[in-house]
Amino acid sequence: MKTHIEFTHSPIVPPRMEIGAKEIGAQVEFLGIVRELEDVQAIAGLHYEAHEPMARSTIEKIFSELAVLYPCEEVRLIHRLDFVPVGETALYIRVRSRHRRSALRMTDAAVDQIKADAPIRELT
Repeated sequence: MKTHIEFTHSPIVPPRMEIGAKEIGAQVEFLGIVRELEDVQAIAGLHYEAHEPMARSTIEKIFSELAVLYPCEEVRLIHRLDFVPVGETALYIRVRSRHRRSALRMTDAAVDQIKADAPIRELT
């Protein structure tokens, strides 16, 4: 499985869609967008901090473990750091797979596990 993990301090622009291999049957993209309310409190945005080498290593491990359950050809992740205003994307994931079920499940499980385990802190 090919992986690409990027941290940025700029607004996330989803990468151009790639045509790629003919055996890719599914491509799922997820954008995690900052909501206006955090625990019923209005916010201007969220601030994200990360220890990038540790976060990268943790995310690579998460992708490798999930790929055993949900085989994929490629996973691309972009996570924004510093202040992310309401309405802007904080997390982008693209999963490409031979089959839609693997792509959908990998995307869902990856988001949950990254939020739980990656050393990326969300501050309001």
